[in-house]
Amino acid sequence: MVTKMATALTRNRLMVIMAAPATSREITNMGLDRVPSGKSLPNDFNVIIEIPMHADPVKYEVDKDSGAVFVDRFMSTAMHYPCNYGYIPHTIAGDGDPVDVLVVTQFALPPGVVVRCRPIGLLAMEDEAGPDGKLLAVPVDSLTPMYRDKETPRDFPQVILDQIAHFFAHYKDLERGKFVKVAGWLGSEEAKAEIMEGVQRYADAKEKPAF
Repeated sequence: MVTKMATALTRNRLMVIMAAPATSREITNMGLDRVPSGKSLPNDFNVIIEIPMHADPVKYEVDKDSGAVFVDRFMSTAMHYPCNYGYIPHTIAGDGDPVDVLVVTQFALPPGVVVRCRPIGLLAMEDEAGPDGKLLAVPVDSLTPMYRDKETPRDFPQVILDQIAHFFAHYKDLERGKFVKVAGWLGSEEAKAEIMEGVQRYADAKEKPAF
């Protein structure tokens, strides 16, 4: 289903371009690099989905120069992402990439879609490149009332938190020279701080990456 939806989105986009020839500026405006960080940061922010929930073990990553989503690697471990994985546009995390976000939803979201979210917590972790925390987020209440009572990671069943932490603790196990250390879950205030720090790094960057 995810593949069909993503294909349909791509075809619709191509049909628009073919039906009415556009200038390079107009085509650029249709790109994901034109998506703002959010409506009311840090409480309401946009997430561009890179990897759907339960997708095949393929790691995607946004390219800093073009803004396109590339295949980063085919994962060696036979593990599937426990929730949707994406990033907040126009942010820079401590590792130089955009701020990573784990979006909990009842359905898998296809790559390239934008979903408005609010912060729940932060999974503190580091890898071979340094600090690499992941925000935990849910869709804003206007998109679904399902998560209205979720304010902190503790509001989720412990098994969900354990599944997410376990995935990131082990998804690089079979890759030489790589490691991950998961420190644990932090609250929404730490998540909000991570967002605003990422926004500020992007604002301070002399050369803006295309994400």
